[in-house]
Amino acid sequence: MSKVTVLTLVPNAGDRLVRCLESVQWADEVFCVVDPKTTDGSDEVARHYATRVVVHEYVNKASQCSWALPQIQTEWTLVLDADEWVSEPLAKRIRDVIATDDANDGYEIRRLSYFFGKLIKGCGWQRDYNLRLFRTKKGKYLDRRVHSRIVVDGKVGRIHEPMFHDTYRSFEEYFSTFQRFTTWGAQDLYDAGKRAHLTDLTFRPALRFLKMYIVHAGFRDGLHGVVLCGLGAFSVFTKYAKLWHITLQEKKQG
Repeated sequence: MSKVTVLTLVPNAGDRLVRCLESVQWADEVFCVVDPKTTDGSDEVARHYATRVVVHEYVNKASQCSWALPQIQTEWTLVLDADEWVSEPLAKRIRDVIATDDANDGYEIRRLSYFFGKLIKGCGWQRDYNLRLFRTKKGKYLDRRVHSRIVVDGKVGRIHEPMFHDTYRSFEEYFSTFQRFTTWGAQDLYDAGKRAHLTDLTFRPALRFLKMYIVHAGFRDGLHGVVLCGLGAFSVFTKYAKLWHITLQEKKQG
């Protein structure tokens, strides 16, 4: 019978990690890779719930997962972030999938997310599917600093039973991640040969807001939606502003 390992990267996860790991106790193995900078006791939570825990230097999610995947021996892997959890219908669906002889090689799973304590129904988040379940030997992470994703060598299906995501609860949490992601995103763009232009700093952020708020119905989420769409637009502006600054610094040095 096919088996599945849940792979979870463990930063300072606070009270979120308990809910995450409790939701996957049905899995054959729970493999936690702990960031050595963890200071809030999340490492001890991992040791309580996981079947295997290792400490490994964290650079970014893609590199950490790429390091961990070759160590997984089960046929299937489910990647679950520390601030996510698996619903009971999803747990049953996953067990059914891996028990099927003609299952696809990977599956995108629907993700429903909370923002400042509210389940978001619009802003594009309602259409959020992430490839998280895959045959271990068929999947790999793209080498990107931010927003990396799993690619699978084979057929990919979709699972509609949801996983849940407890995102930012405060501005302090948001801007801590915001700084890393916009910096990494700018560096990825620079490495790909992109450079910032006037339209990237003006039209692109405005289009992001309009797309999230109007096209993807962010207005359905009230003031939560306005704030989320505004932050989305600001993240686009900041990423391209940092790209402009990287280019400026390179010119000064070279």
